[in-house]
Amino acid sequence: MSTAGQQNGPDRRALLRAAVAVPAAGAAAVAFEEAPARAATTGRGGRFDTESPRFALAVLPDTQYLFDADSADPAPLRETFRYLVAERAEANIAFMTYLGDVTEHGTEDEIGRAADTFRTLHGKVPYSVLAGNHDIPSSTDDQRGDTAYLAAFGPDRYASMPTFRGASPDGYNSYHVLRAGGREWLVLALDWRVSAKGLRWAQGVLDAHPTLPAVLTTHDIAWADDDGAARLSDNGKRLWDGLVRGNDQIFLALGGHYWPSGRTVLSNDADNDVHVHITNYQDRYYGGAGMIRTYSFDLVRGVIDVETFAPWFLARDPERRTPLEAETIELTGPVDRFSLRIDFDERFEGFAPVVPTKPRPASAVMPHGTVAYWRFDGSGTAPGAPVADGTVVPDLTGHGNDLTVSRLHASGPGVLTWSPDHHPGQPARASLHFDGGKSPDRGAVLTTSAQAALNSAKFTRGYTIETFIRLPDPFEGDHAWMGILSWEGRNGDAGKTTGWSPLEPTCSLNLSPERFLQFVVYPARQDADPTSWSHVLPVGRWTHVAVVNDGRRTVLYVDGSRIARNPTQPSTGIATLGKPFVIGATQFDEGFGQGFYGWIGDTRIVDHALSVRDFLTPFA
Repeated sequence: MSTAGQQNGPDRRALLRAAVAVPAAGAAAVAFEEAPARAATTGRGGRFDTESPRFALAVLPDTQYLFDADSADPAPLRETFRYLVAERAEANIAFMTYLGDVTEHGTEDEIGRAADTFRTLHGKVPYSVLAGNHDIPSSTDDQRGDTAYLAAFGPDRYASMPTFRGASPDGYNSYHVLRAGGREWLVLALDWRVSAKGLRWAQGVLDAHPTLPAVLTTHDIAWADDDGAARLSDNGKRLWDGLVRGNDQIFLALGGHYWPSGRTVLSNDADNDVHVHITNYQDRYYGGAGMIRTYSFDLVRGVIDVETFAPWFLARDPERRTPLEAETIELTGPVDRFSLRIDFDERFEGFAPVVPTKPRPASAVMPHGTVAYWRFDGSGTAPGAPVADGTVVPDLTGHGNDLTVSRLHASGPGVLTWSPDHHPGQPARASLHFDGGKSPDRGAVLTTSAQAALNSAKFTRGYTIETFIRLPDPFEGDHAWMGILSWEGRNGDAGKTTGWSPLEPTCSLNLSPERFLQFVVYPARQDADPTSWSHVLPVGRWTHVAVVNDGRRTVLYVDGSRIARNPTQPSTGIATLGKPFVIGATQFDEGFGQGFYGWIGDTRIVDHALSVRDFLTPFA
């Protein structure tokens, strides 16, 4: 095949630690240990975290020119294996899949040299290997019988791996089940030419694991033009029609064999995307030098980040790399370094729908010291129905800090409605939808009564204030400085002199014009206004917000992560004035201008600092 233009970027990859000398691995193969609930043992390379939402799949294509009769050089592949072992914990590498053409001629000598090289990896990172046309008689399918390849890379090789679940009767096809990202994934490793029996076996594997997202790996599935636009090969069309298109589980299909590398996206019978990629670097300097590709899954961001690099060149002293080594360290063209945006829940919904977590009773989320807790389930009221003025939302602690609804200015009924929308980790399964704004000034608020104990609480031993919010997408109109919650009362009336204005309330959580959270508090014991600022909040998705004060200073958390702009000023308590606590707006000079725009869910106040693991939705 013809080669595509390359776009290489030497010495860019800080993440790959170009200057690191990777330690040598042990010479003898060792058995895998069973993985504990959260982390799997990885030998000298550290521990793999099975529950982290970020993990990587390593892909190794054709290495045939490194095992070519008497010109064999296993050093590049050995260095690739050392890298995977050494970096497994840091990169959270779940698995490595080899795409075939391990050797050039498939002789016993070549196969033996390649198999011996695996001693560096075996027992430390689980993997699969499949046959390419150079590893076996190329005119045969998986019913070919015994070969040197099968003796070395057949089912016995994987028997000690906790991921290995079985092989086809002929031994040339296998499958693994990985636990990564808190769920199980299926990897199918299919022979270069799968027979009808092999296809039936593969279908049986999928049928036996109907809820597992699957990655199909084989040697020959697609070819690409010089621009990297991939098309199914003849064998790929057979696999597509006979296996892939009818099984929605298969979302990623990887092959080698051809160069240049390329990629495409096809729609299966369920009208969902299947990403088809070619990975092959044997045409590159030193036969590709054991170059690998990593697929880094980020289930939080909904992204798979793909990168391609050569650990053998990375391990070299940068000052001593030759020009060819330097330009082949990493490939950064659009078919070798890219990101796939995938809403994993949506993509897998057809075969593995997300099971909603059950609501948690209020009693389960009211630790000792809970001062107030409100949830907005509407007591069976129809979703979208207006929340009438005078509606009372009870304080579930029983402390009497009930909230009463009222509308601002001449706002209509639609400015506050019941909603079934909620953060997936929220204890209750509902929220309030606010349609406040500046043009014209409108909104709704929920306030405590004049006699509520919360109005005068000083919190000198600390506090934790939590809520869930969601901003609309698109975020339309002018909502600058809209309030989320606050205590009424001018800080100047509390004797405070250092703030932006003596007319602003003594404590408030707001949103800036740039969608930064702002928490400003006038402490009970200091004449100060320490203010925390977040990053830009996303639109269209739920965010958990927690303000934690330990009696000395205040820290703002967003989705369980501590933000950067927390003041170091001392901050003890809140200078409350006996005036109501409010959800849905912030006062200025004891008057409300605009109301909140978006959704607000469960809100809780505790009279001491909580750890992240004790938040309304646990993050650790």
